[in-house]
Amino acid sequence: MALFAISDLHLSLSGEKPMDIFGSTWKDHHLKLKENWESAVRKDDTVILGGDLSWAMKLEEAAADFQYVDALPGTKILFKGNHDYWWQSYSKVKAALPKSMIPVQNNYVPFEGKIALCGTRGWTFPGAGESPEEDEKIYKRELIRLELSLEAARREGFSRFIVTLHYPPFSPSLDDTGFTEIMQRYNVKICIYGHLHGRDHEKAFTGVRDGINYYFTSSDYLNFSPLLLDLKVMEG
Repeated sequence: MALFAISDLHLSLSGEKPMDIFGSTWKDHHLKLKENWESAVRKDDTVILGGDLSWAMKLEEAAADFQYVDALPGTKILFKGNHDYWWQSYSKVKAALPKSMIPVQNNYVPFEGKIALCGTRGWTFPGAGESPEEDEKIYKRELIRLELSLEAARREGFSRFIVTLHYPPFSPSLDDTGFTEIMQRYNVKICIYGHLHGRDHEKAFTGVRDGINYYFTSSDYLNFSPLLLDLKVMEG
């Protein structure tokens, strides 16, 4: 069983949000994704989806996008993004998803019985957005949700963690944040994040920092091909 990751699929199979308005890279991106996914991922593999799965506004409107993802090989682990407006309560989302798609919210999913897949959406770093007070409120709530996810896994005996965030875990100047502090405290080995597109790719950090391997997985950055994660780092 291999573990892959990719974020920001931004699907709109209903045709309501054509992505090529954001540039030629996104033209028919769902076809590129399907081809690349099927050439890399097998049915017994797992793929982490790091948020912004569908442009749908309501849960029932995302059905076509769910069917598209369900038809792709592998088990898919879903995390919420800022554009996943269709995402309602955990129980409603879980009930609406096909069996191959598993949502994570304040909990975790085990991988091969020894690694816990944890995470949360994250949020804009306070002071970096247009609504600093509101951003700080949501940001603090997301810190709590990340710790709830990690602690749920630790209570069940897990000590090896992979964290998925939608937003970058760093400040705009790439300084540490509450998210990096929590991950360091839990000895997280891998962190996956997306959210950034186009020219903002250059703002992303990839590599090792304070013992954590950071992977930037926005789909347009990965040329719409799921990234195979090197799990050897989990052994240390």
